[in-house]
Order: sequence, then structure tokens, then C-alpha cells
Amino acid sequence: MSIESLPAHGSEPWSEPAQGTSGKNVSRLIVATSIGNALEFYDLLAYGYFASTLSKLFFPVHNATMSLLLTLGTFALSYLARPVGALVLGSYSDRKGRKASLTLSITMMTIGTGMVALMPTYATIGILAPIGIFASRLLQGFSAGGEFGSSTAFLIEHAPQRSGFMSSWQFSSQGASTLLVSLFGAVLTGMLTQPQLEGWGWRIPFLFGVLIGPVGLYIRRRMDETPEFERIEKAESPVRELFATQKSRVIASIGVLILTTSAQYVLLYMPTYAARQLGLAPSSGFIATLVAGLIAIVLTPIVGHWSDKVGRTRIMFVAGVLFLLTVYPAFMFVNTHPSLPSLLAAVVWIAVLKVTYFASIPALMASFFPTRTRTTGMALAYNVGTTVFGGFTPLAVAALIAATGNNLAPGLWLMFAAVLSLATLIWAGMRLDAR
Repeated sequence: MSIESLPAHGSEPWSEPAQGTSGKNVSRLIVATSIGNALEFYDLLAYGYFASTLSKLFFPVHNATMSLLLTLGTFALSYLARPVGALVLGSYSDRKGRKASLTLSITMMTIGTGMVALMPTYATIGILAPIGIFASRLLQGFSAGGEFGSSTAFLIEHAPQRSGFMSSWQFSSQGASTLLVSLFGAVLTGMLTQPQLEGWGWRIPFLFGVLIGPVGLYIRRRMDETPEFERIEKAESPVRELFATQKSRVIASIGVLILTTSAQYVLLYMPTYAARQLGLAPSSGFIATLVAGLIAIVLTPIVGHWSDKVGRTRIMFVAGVLFLLTVYPAFMFVNTHPSLPSLLAAVVWIAVLKVTYFASIPALMASFFPTRTRTTGMALAYNVGTTVFGGFTPLAVAALIAATGNNLAPGLWLMFAAVLSLATLIWAGMRLDAR
């Protein structure tokens, strides 16, 4: 099947138009879906932001760079479980319902976060410590694999007439996660000594994350299934149907996602980058990412609403071109003038472009797939893209810097990502501009 057969303007030829959800329920829907997505992102941000501390406690080697690479490598390898979780939980959602899948995924996420929070260090249990961390990351990766597809489908199918605005909230919740973890990072690194931080301080953000899970589980169990899902004829094997008839849709979805997921994980790496490459205080990187979180919270729903009016790919293309032209100069600037103000300027600019590009993606991806395979398709595409171009980005950037000594490697990596995503948008064609 060629890409030209994809539906234009987000049309859904496979089912009758869904009825929208009443306005009074919109807030409950947003909270129910966003809280799980926030938990998923909160945990991976906490792991990434505290990578330097975790490397000393769970992956101790004589070479500090090698220790950090082992920590980031575990972070990256755990993403291999995400495509598996996407197929399993995505198929489960398309067969049994969005609500059932969302309830299961948040339960597994909470267990994985608790494992990290309570895991004894290498000094206490030896090799079992890094193995335990790796196992917890695999569980979190598997559960996160089904979260994006199910939550996006849940939001859009309850309010199809506002798909851009509704689905953008789960990325806004990622901004809330960024804000919260950055706040923890800035406060803990600013108020605690290094021995205190390594002794017990690093556990605080993860323990807080454990508390989010039961709240999200309670809310999700009280939500109704989407009317659109209840009305359609269910696919006997969503995975088989997806690979038989919709491979080009998956490829298009992965391609448009490359830039934004790479940018997000470069931002995740910024606290480590600020301390190791720029020589700034550890709190500087957390302050910069805290501001990025605020931008995501405020700007994402605005762009999502805007995309319902003017179209998805038009906004994404302009943001992608600006990314390509300006991200390398932004890193040159911060390296030439290493300070908190310059770091803030670069991070704010990257965050604005990322949010502008990112906000439209869930609704655009949802328009590529019929309801009967929607969750499986979105989950697989999102998690393959996130695994290859997200989970491995901090490791790739750190390895490039270590191998070349070039502190501008993050800018080069993001330029490469921008070229790939822009090429995908051109290939898919502007007629896929979902409204």
C-alpha cells in the first residue's frame, strides 16, 4: 500500500463519525489519560536527570565516563521493551478496550518506579543492583509501550471534533513531569551535599513517582470506554492486520516523530551536559529544563488548538525548518558563553520549537489509522521511533562527545533528526494535513 492511500485531513473512512463528549467531561478525560503519561515521562526524566548519581551507585567503575555510559546504556537498552509492549498492550487495547489497557499499563509503571526507588545500591548487594535496575527499566519500558497509543485513542475518540487540542494534553503532561523533576533536581542538588544526595536524596523523586500511580489507577478505573470503540467491529488480530495493510502508515508515523523525540531526550540530557561539558553548577541544568517544562505545559494545548484550525503538517514543517537552521548555532552560543543565562536562552528556544512541532503529532498519527487498529499502529510507531531516536539519544550524544571531543554534538544530532522528519513530511505530502 502506498502512502498516497492514506486518508486526507484526518478523515476516517472505516467507521461512522463519532459523537463528541460533552464539555463537562473533557477535564476528567484529560486528567485520566494525562496522569499515566505524566508518570511514564516523570520516571524516565528522573532516571536521565540523575544519571551521574545513579552511575556512581549502581554502575561503579574506575572511569567516570564509562560509568556514565553504562548508566545511559541501561537507559537505552530498556527501550527495547517498548516496541514489544506496544504490540502486546496496543493489541490488547484494540481488542478489549482503551480503558482496560490504560489501567494495566499504569499498574506496571508504578511497580517499575517502586523498584528503582527501593533498590539497594551496588555497595549493598553487588551485581544484583544493576541487574535490578535493568529489570525495572524493562518493566517500565514494556508498560510505557502501550500508554501513548491507548491514551491518544481514548482522548480523540471521546472528542473527535477537537482531536488536536485533546491529544496535545498528554504532551502538556510531559511538560508537567519535566517541571516537577527539574524542581526536585534543582532543590536537591542545591540544598544537599554530594554524600547526602548519593546516600538518600536521589530516592526522593522516585518515591514521589510511586505516589502518582494509585491516583491515576483510581481515576482511570472510573472512566467510561470510548463510544467509537464500543461501536466498531473488533479486529481479530490487530497486529496481523496492521502489518498486512498499514505498513506505510507506521513508517510515516515513525518519520514525523524522529525530530521531536530526539529533541526531548537532548533536553533530558541537558543537566548532565551542563555540568560535564559546560562546567556549570549541577542546578543550572535543572533550572533550564524546569523552564522548558513550563513552556511545554502552557504552549502545547495552545498549538494543539491552533492545529485544529489551520492543520497539522503546516505548523510542523515550519517548526522543523527553524530547528534545522538554528539548533547548531544555539549550541555554539552556549558553548562560547557558558553561563546560566546562555543555557536558558538555548534551552528555551529548543523547547519552543519542540513544542510547536510536537503538539500536533498525536492527532496526525491517529488520523493515519482506522479505529480497529489505531492503538496498535500508534503505539508501535511511537515506541519504535522513541526507542531508536529517543532512548539512544543521550547515549549517542555522550558517546559522540567522548569520541570526538566536540561539545556541539547535540546540535549535529538534532540537525540530522530534523532532516529525517522534514523528508518524511515531504514524502507523506501536504495533503495529509489533518484538521
